[in-house]
Amino acid sequence: MPESLLFKSLKTLRTEQINLETSDIDILPVRDILCKINNEDRKVADAVREVIPEIESAVNFVVNSFSAGARLIYVGAGTSGRLGIIDAAECPPTFGTNPQQVMGIIAGGREAMFAAQEGAEDKPELGANDLKDISLSKNDTVCGIAASGRTPYVKGALEYANNKNCKTILISTSSKTHIIEAGLKADVIISVDTGAEVIAGSTRMKSGTAQKMILNMISTASMIRMGKTLGNVMIDLQLTNTKLKERAKKIIMEATAIGYDDASDYLTAAKYNVKTALVMIFGNVDYDTAKKNLEDSAGFVKLAIQKLNKDLNL
Repeated sequence: MPESLLFKSLKTLRTEQINLETSDIDILPVRDILCKINNEDRKVADAVREVIPEIESAVNFVVNSFSAGARLIYVGAGTSGRLGIIDAAECPPTFGTNPQQVMGIIAGGREAMFAAQEGAEDKPELGANDLKDISLSKNDTVCGIAASGRTPYVKGALEYANNKNCKTILISTSSKTHIIEAGLKADVIISVDTGAEVIAGSTRMKSGTAQKMILNMISTASMIRMGKTLGNVMIDLQLTNTKLKERAKKIIMEATAIGYDDASDYLTAAKYNVKTALVMIFGNVDYDTAKKNLEDSAGFVKLAIQKLNKDLNL
């Protein structure tokens, strides 16, 4: 029986190769196994560094989408899809975003987060249909995540997004040659060379780590550019539990040098919005004035404070 095209493609992928550094891993003591894994993981950050220019382009797409009131949509299958959903799910509590602003879509739907849905990733039309179901807009940015660079589900999603004139991104640990041969097209292709996996073909390992690092970089850098931090402190978090309320007070205290009781009073007066509380304190204004100046400053605390200081001659 002749080799299938898929088999020929798979056997040449970086992640499917035998890693000579870990070829004896099955006979090693546990400590040595862990050291081997750690040694391979240490290579991932350097590989990601090599594609920072492409990540920069991706962030610019996302910021433009956010500025237009549109969305960042991650699309993937298996581990890649789960990583996209995790990154999307962490944005509302961390940065106070609307849950629809950053979305994660996985082949096979919600059930695929916990159990593999056989065959879901093999149908490109399902990727397209899932984007249709969320009323994709031309202002949205679609980020496909596919370690192999060939996942049909992701291919279908990207084709649909490209036809809608969306900006598109592909994150992969396959080579650009393989990606192009598989027919995946995106405005920016982030191809990370993480080399052979610790366990051949187990892309939840180095490939998954690289993908998670890149997703962190894209979402975090985009949120910073949207005014979601003051310096390197998150200030737009949602105060959904007691721990986060106490964290908010700590943020206010450290930023303004006021005491715990005053921080608590300002947070209450600001309706538990840290950014508004900070503008109230630095600008010495009431809630309504602080809120309006924040809105006029596109949510950037420093700009709002500068504007208040200028207008009020503070």
